[in-house]
Amino acid sequence: MQSLCFTAETTSDGVVERDFTLGGIPGVLWSPESVSGSGAGRESGPDRAPLVLMGHGGGTHKRWPAMTGRARLLVTGCGFHVACVDAPGHGDRPRTAYDEREIAELYRARAAGEPEGPVVVRYNAHLAARAVPEWQATLDALQELPEIGAGGPVGYYGLNMGTAIGVPLTAADARITAAVFGLHWPDALAEAARRITVPIEFALQWDDEHIPREAGLALFDAFASKEKTLHANTGSHKELPRFEADSAVRFFARHLVRADTSPALT
Repeated sequence: MQSLCFTAETTSDGVVERDFTLGGIPGVLWSPESVSGSGAGRESGPDRAPLVLMGHGGGTHKRWPAMTGRARLLVTGCGFHVACVDAPGHGDRPRTAYDEREIAELYRARAAGEPEGPVVVRYNAHLAARAVPEWQATLDALQELPEIGAGGPVGYYGLNMGTAIGVPLTAADARITAAVFGLHWPDALAEAARRITVPIEFALQWDDEHIPREAGLALFDAFASKEKTLHANTGSHKELPRFEADSAVRFFARHLVRADTSPALT
């Protein structure tokens, strides 16, 4: 098993941010200051903090403002660890010739006023095939850290391309026990969604100009989870309300922390 190599560390407002690499995959781990770092205060007992894996959207990266903001909410609101890695062809990772062709095709379709969905669905499925085993290797390595450990609660949080990667990842890895998804087409994801039974929170924009309302509802319907909640908000694709991030924090607090130790979130 490959080990994480931490390359930088900063601390602010009680949150520790540690950059890492794993076999050429760059990532960042956010943790509560009290249970991370190399010195005193690192936890190694049975009450380690839960871990949330966070997938970024298409065209962004691990330190995109939305990623940093959501991570800090989970750390400060719940005391969780949060990890995000650059998806293939994103952030600090080089693009392949295939990446370049698909991105060029997306821009062409956009300029021509054609639907972007067919290109995005195809490209995201290709990225997911590459990213799922990378995420599983990353989770293996994170669970080797004494402040996280094996067997603890693990969640997944990802919208847009983060959903395209997170749905097959959650279907493939039983360590993930709760997930927040949304803003994606059912094509290439419905089959994997039917194999997911963990609690789900799903975000949908009612007036999404790219993803037809019926498509978003079809993906939500495909999940086999007995507990799944649909959050539908008015607005376009990029107008997801910021309060949905607060809702995700409450969702993970309910499902990743024992009832007797859950933070007092309302």
